Amino acid sequence: MAWNEPGGGKDPWGNGSGKGGNPPDLDAALKDIGDKFGKIFGGGGSGSGGGSGGGIGGMAIVGILLIISVIWGLLGFYQIDAKEKALVLRLGKFHEIVGDGLHWNPPLVDLVTRVRVTEERQYQTRGQMLTEDENIVELPLTVHYNIKSVKDFVLNVKAPEHSLRHATDSALRHVVGSSGLDEVVSTGREQLSVDVQERLQTYLDSYGTGIKVVKVNILEAKPPSAVKAAYDDVIKAREDRERVINEAQAYANGIVPEARGRAKRVFEEAKGYQARVVADAEGETERFDKLLAEYQKAPEVTRQRLYLDTMQSVMENSSKILVDVEGGNNMLYLPLDKIMQQQASSPGRSSSGSGSGQMRSLSSADINLITEAVIDRIRNQSSNSQRRESR
Repeated sequence: MAWNEPGGGKDPWGNGSGKGGNPPDLDAALKDIGDKFGKIFGGGGSGSGGGSGGGIGGMAIVGILLIISVIWGLLGFYQIDAKEKALVLRLGKFHEIVGDGLHWNPPLVDLVTRVRVTEERQYQTRGQMLTEDENIVELPLTVHYNIKSVKDFVLNVKAPEHSLRHATDSALRHVVGSSGLDEVVSTGREQLSVDVQERLQTYLDSYGTGIKVVKVNILEAKPPSAVKAAYDDVIKAREDRERVINEAQAYANGIVPEARGRAKRVFEEAKGYQARVVADAEGETERFDKLLAEYQKAPEVTRQRLYLDTMQSVMENSSKILVDVEGGNNMLYLPLDKIMQQQASSPGRSSSGSGSGQMRSLSSADINLITEAVIDRIRNQSSNSQRRESR
């Protein structure tokens, strides 16, 4: 017996809505729905010719469903560029990441989100902040970044680029607040950019944004316009200080080597003087030793020779000589300067330069001859006076 046949106690609903408490006939319900679709698409009713009308309506439904299926399938094809990657969500859950090329995913089932991963993006900001030494500085900043993780960029954070802006401001204020004004404005600007980049990347990684910071550029750092004049004076004073320091360093670089050279020269002269004095002393000592040996052999002859040598050395440096003859009343005068002048003006000397050189070379020999002549004359006079006294 069929499930919808009337019978006692076999009604699954207890009491149906049909006649006699039976449930509605399922076949009748489906036929009623088919008739309604047939009327909508031009088919006949359930009267005469209802069978053929129902067949035409069924074929129309199948055709419509086939067209819808084709359109649905064509809508699933999509193209990914070389600069892009696509994240696929299937029924709201992560499914895969696809690269460049032609792909197909079922529409209404898979959701495809395209992300340009190789494109370098920029974000610019500007703000006033306080340095470590309590100075206000204005910094314009440019952040260059790209996408390193498509999954994190799309799924982890609702607005990753908005998070990037907040993280940039936080990192910049932290680094500037830990630095002095001089480091921010002039000397440490490059290192400031590196520190901001490292801290910003740390923040973004902790958020899981999937963003990679390529570079941070700090174009310039300047004080607010209200204090710009005073700040320019400070900069000028700093430049003057550096200039004076460089000039002093250049002066020191010129003076110190000269002083070292003079000290080295004095030191070398002292060493030379020391060597000369020591050599002279050793030579005099050796000469004295040899003279002592000769003196021990012939004392009288040695004394006489020393006397004559001493007199010769003295008279060589004198232009006038006065000789006191023993036992005589007159002093003998030898005008050596006049004799030298006569030799210089004598004929046969053509040029003054060569004559002067010859005069200097001959005057010493002439003085020696004159000295010997004077000594001989003194001896003769002494012997004559002794003879007169003996008589």
